[in-house]
Amino acid sequence: MRKETSKPFEKRGGQQTARPSSIDQHVGMRVRTRRSVLRLSQGQLGEAVGLTFQQVQKYERGVNRISASRLLEISRALEVDISYFFEGLDKTAKPKSHAAVFLEENGEAYAADPLDRRETYDLIRAYYGVGDTRVRSHFLEFIKAIGESRKKKAHNEAA
Repeated sequence: MRKETSKPFEKRGGQQTARPSSIDQHVGMRVRTRRSVLRLSQGQLGEAVGLTFQQVQKYERGVNRISASRLLEISRALEVDISYFFEGLDKTAKPKSHAAVFLEENGEAYAADPLDRRETYDLIRAYYGVGDTRVRSHFLEFIKAIGESRKKKAHNEAA
């Protein structure tokens, strides 16, 4: 009896097409994250590298694989080193989404990926907009303290 394995291809409309790999999805997620941080639309990124916004959408979802030369163009347009797109990949395991890592560390209270939320980007921009590094440091400690007190309160209520 033949052992059932996951198939690398699936049929769509009579054609065989490759399913997006977890690596393609991870790279796409990193493109989306960086594009969002820079407040670029998919159309603006596409224009910068000679693509339509639909193609950028497909890259970001991992539906279409990004060639090495195209990824280099995208890295230049997004002002990051090409290695940025591969950060967070474990060499032996499937890559974890930012959400999965966050949930492991912070519990199920966070159902959506906080890095995909506009307020996260707004917070980061505001934080780095503060010119005084001492003020930034105090602000960071303040936010951490609030988060810790919330965790302790939730823990005490559960006990």
